[in-house]
Amino acid sequence: MAIRFSVNSFPKDGAVLDDTGLPWGCVVQPFAISDAQPLLGADTNLTSASDVARCEECFAYINAACRIKPYWWRCALCDAENQFAGEQLARYSNQVLLSQRMELSPGLVELDVPVEEDREVGKDIHTRPVYIAAVDLSAGEDFLELVKSALLAALEALPPAALFGLVTFSHKLGLYDCQGDIPVVKHVFIPPSTDSTLPLDLDDVMPLEALLAPVDVYKDQISNALDTLHPTSSWERTTAAGQPGDGSGGVGGRGFGTAMTALLKYVGGDENQLFVGARLFAFLSGPPDYGAGALDTSRFSDHDANGGDDEDKALLSEQTPYYSDLAALAVQSGVCCDVFVVSEGYCDLASLEPLCSQSGGTLCLYQRLEECTLPQDMYRMLRRPHAFGGLLRLRTSPEMRIVAAYGHFEEDTQYENLHHIISCDPHDTYAYDFDFVNANGFGTLPEDQPVVQMVFQYTVMLPREAQPRDGVTDNGEPSASSPTSNGDHKTQLGYVLRRRMRIRTVQLPIARTAEDLFDHADPEIVLSLLTHKLIRASLEEGLKEARILVQDWLVILTAHYNVAFEMARFGRVPESVDTSLRGCPPLQSLPRLVFALLRGPLLRFHREGVHPDVRTYLQFLYSSLDPQWLLRATYPVLSSYVSPDKPAYPRHSLSRAALVTSGSPIFLLDAFTTLIVYYAQNAPTELPFPPPQDCLIRETINQLKKERVITPRLLMLRGGHDNVEAFERYLIEEQDVDGAGAATGMGFVAFMNTIRQETEEFLKTPS
Repeated sequence: MAIRFSVNSFPKDGAVLDDTGLPWGCVVQPFAISDAQPLLGADTNLTSASDVARCEECFAYINAACRIKPYWWRCALCDAENQFAGEQLARYSNQVLLSQRMELSPGLVELDVPVEEDREVGKDIHTRPVYIAAVDLSAGEDFLELVKSALLAALEALPPAALFGLVTFSHKLGLYDCQGDIPVVKHVFIPPSTDSTLPLDLDDVMPLEALLAPVDVYKDQISNALDTLHPTSSWERTTAAGQPGDGSGGVGGRGFGTAMTALLKYVGGDENQLFVGARLFAFLSGPPDYGAGALDTSRFSDHDANGGDDEDKALLSEQTPYYSDLAALAVQSGVCCDVFVVSEGYCDLASLEPLCSQSGGTLCLYQRLEECTLPQDMYRMLRRPHAFGGLLRLRTSPEMRIVAAYGHFEEDTQYENLHHIISCDPHDTYAYDFDFVNANGFGTLPEDQPVVQMVFQYTVMLPREAQPRDGVTDNGEPSASSPTSNGDHKTQLGYVLRRRMRIRTVQLPIARTAEDLFDHADPEIVLSLLTHKLIRASLEEGLKEARILVQDWLVILTAHYNVAFEMARFGRVPESVDTSLRGCPPLQSLPRLVFALLRGPLLRFHREGVHPDVRTYLQFLYSSLDPQWLLRATYPVLSSYVSPDKPAYPRHSLSRAALVTSGSPIFLLDAFTTLIVYYAQNAPTELPFPPPQDCLIRETINQLKKERVITPRLLMLRGGHDNVEAFERYLIEEQDVDGAGAATGMGFVAFMNTIRQETEEFLKTPS
């Protein structure tokens, strides 16, 4: 569990905050696991959440920041006085034993949440996690071979306790029964109309228990069923549809919307019997073009034909609320939806994205089949520990409030600042914006420091008995060699479900001046919050407006910095303002990061080489990234090597001048989604290319791949031999922010001159 703030001292009031221009908020990772705080085992003795005192006013949990007396306690968040009574009186009245109470320890607190029913995995179908793969058959053999490989990798990564279902869709929906010697598939035709109702209920086509096969028993049969997948012919789809069109000149027959609606009702039909965790993997080879939820992709070609009319808002928003409504059904059904798109064409991900983001799922885009890392990404995703049925709540001191929340979760319709997370892994990240309730802020001299408390309640599947250290992986999961099942798979799986709650309470000092607040800024969290704001602004107001907003923000930040620091040094603001922010180390990286945002794909148009689906995918990815990874994706790391085994410099600026002045022959660029090994044109011929498998560069690359949530693609390029455009594209400091290229004399230096001029004008303008 991790929580980080954009400023590590909270502003005294709104005036101090306004005098900096910094965003005020936090980034949280509720299921983050570290060596110091590993995923606890099933038999660990934890305090029951029902034993822990809660404030009667704000419902916060008692914590180390509270003032505790033998018969009462004062809440650190709302300052309300609470009386101890009954069992709580016995628990907290002995001051000597208070240090032994888990909930009063600093840092992370983990509690058991009692449940009435027996939570042994395998007792019935609903106590096992469910994974259903929906495969698009209106594609070619190459696509299906890739999906088969991905699902075989998924079967290896899934816990033995899981249930797996195989479904196909095109102009018809296919349900597979894999629990016999020979897989049996039953079909129901999808109507071409916009009505999402199938002619038959899926329960009547095949009972859900027949679709969901226990992985520990039927893995081989599921693999055999995957071998039977073949694409439907264009003739079959056209004949079934009774019409040839799909809105874009194709054959049609990809009834994705109707299929997903039917499957969500199928899995979550009984709201009182929801699965402990359910994920629906959808594999698409193109846009939905048949039946309910069909998307008109002609708007992409019309946009190009019109020469980019209204391009600041074109292709950014969803064209139909169908998939937003479908996401609401997914949340109601307790199903997390993951969509994997493998296509070079336009698929309108802007319309599909709400289905993933609102249900807490994953959206992945692979434009080139030959470079697709789908099998590796599936395996990595499913091997990570997961929390199911999460509830995330952030509480703050009463002087402040949460004004915006960002992330792939669903807001509760009844309780404020409560968010539902169907599935959560250790890397999933969410963000919040703060503001003051009134102009008084935290007052003139508050007795206590402001407090933020994060609470995350979730269900986790754990080994029934504590495994020996060599039988458990580093993240707390049982290793492949550890015992899991002996005998009947329905009762002897060796897993139990635990409902748990994590609490993290943080108390922060107060910054009384803008200079103090600047000194306590965290540039990674500032970038994360800024990125969230820009993504939202680009969707609501367009790319042009978002570009203006981020540049204006840097001007305002630079002006406030000069007032706070330079005026303190000189008694006045100097005639030439300091745009490098050299007096405040936490701020010095921000001008380059803003420039990188302006040059990056989030804020560039289609005419500048950014496909709208790529931008949507990156918006989705960046809005859930760990701040340190978001920093790398925004401003890649360029390092150099003397030889494949000898490093030269750990970091260079992203410019051709850096390549020349370093004198190094080999460079490694890490842009998070892409890794590039670049040999300079004048590199000695005796240097081996590509780098040997056992060299330092390869070890570094393997380590970078290992720590990523997605598998970065790897490129090996030689100057003078290969097309190195993919590498030079990242040398942004010699490129202008309008995308005109690197040979114009524009770039980061010219950008900073513009910021200097605008800052000077801003400072001269009467407030």
